[in-house]
Amino acid sequence: MRIHCKLFVIAVCLGVFLLLYFFGGNSAYEQLLKEVKEDNPSPSAPSEVVHKVASKFTYRKHHELNVAAGEAPKERKNGNSINRVANVNTKSRLKTNGGRPGSRRAPAEEVMHLAVVACGNRLEETLIMVKSALLFSVKKIKFHIFAEDPLAAHFEKGLGQWPRSIAAKFQHQIYPITFSVGNQEEWKKLFKPCAAQRLFLPVILKEVDSLLYVDTDVLFLRPMDDIWAFLKEFNSTQLAAMAPEHEVPKIGWYSRFARHPFYGVTGVNSGVMLMNLTRIRSTMFKNSMIPDGLSWEDLLHPLYQKYKNHITWGDQDLLNIIFHYNPECLFTFPCLWNYRPDHCMYGSNCKEAEEEGVSILHGNRGVYHDDKQPAFKVIYDAIRDFPLEDNLFQSLFYPIQTKFLDTVNTLCGRIPQVFLKQVEKTMRKVYELKVVRHVRPHH
Repeated sequence: MRIHCKLFVIAVCLGVFLLLYFFGGNSAYEQLLKEVKEDNPSPSAPSEVVHKVASKFTYRKHHELNVAAGEAPKERKNGNSINRVANVNTKSRLKTNGGRPGSRRAPAEEVMHLAVVACGNRLEETLIMVKSALLFSVKKIKFHIFAEDPLAAHFEKGLGQWPRSIAAKFQHQIYPITFSVGNQEEWKKLFKPCAAQRLFLPVILKEVDSLLYVDTDVLFLRPMDDIWAFLKEFNSTQLAAMAPEHEVPKIGWYSRFARHPFYGVTGVNSGVMLMNLTRIRSTMFKNSMIPDGLSWEDLLHPLYQKYKNHITWGDQDLLNIIFHYNPECLFTFPCLWNYRPDHCMYGSNCKEAEEEGVSILHGNRGVYHDDKQPAFKVIYDAIRDFPLEDNLFQSLFYPIQTKFLDTVNTLCGRIPQVFLKQVEKTMRKVYELKVVRHVRPHH
């Protein structure tokens, strides 16, 4: 009978040992059982073994490990202990809504913001610009379209007609033309209809951190993502980026004719302007009117009042004046990001475009709509006529390449590689991305 009791006690002890080993994973618990067996060679009941082991475990945990009751235990070096804590934390993180298992939220998708101002007959140009941005860009874009009331419904209709695959790549919001300070009509007629609206973007779009502004006559020949990446290259004082107005001071407009201060040697062109709106809103700008700095909104109207009889290009001149007094605030990107007829009609003077190709085409001077610079018009017409979702090479690149043969005797047509080089690289990049997205990963 004694042998049976001993076997029974040994079995109970072994069971308790396995439980402690499973939950503890530590040789310290084996020592606890050994001590219990030495103190009680023939316990009267199995429950007594369990009780004594539990009491010794509690005592050892709080006193030998130097942890006070109610105090979180220090992390031990034992790998099993660390893994157990990690597993418990992971399980608790995955519990949501009253203990039901949940899933981690995916990181929010980055959205790029693009603003444009359209008045008068600029509806088609604006839609073609939007189309070019969507054809090549990777990340989603939110378009902030400032338009006269009669154009708002036409924009909604035009944007709503695009295929579902294109519509999934963008969001849009349409705003009325509005100016927060000064005379509304005076601002509206400054230079071109509504062009001065861009000056008020930091004031109106208070919830937007960063933004790319472009004129309606701009075409993307490269993903917007690439110019958006310049935001990360800003130093601690820079809050906007533009390209020089000209590369050669001898033939630049500002260096020859300006009657007001301007940025750098040749001034800057505001047709493509990248902005950190948060920094603009929080900066006090130096100026020629008062010794102290002025906020962006407080600066605009007195600046215009002082220089309105000396400026020719409206809001662009005001921006040049601002950055003349605050040069540390401006980042300048190369001419290939704002390539205009001025870069080729007097001979090729944008070396970066010769080497890499045009990234953003700016068809100012109305060159998309006349025959003065056929090379610009060829690209505009090709993007306008391109059926969305068609093959980019067959329906866009090859027609451009073919039509360029008719422009070789024109001023800008003599350097077609400037126009075609980046277009071909961009289309190959877009094609490769589409292939990658359609290949399922192997598990």
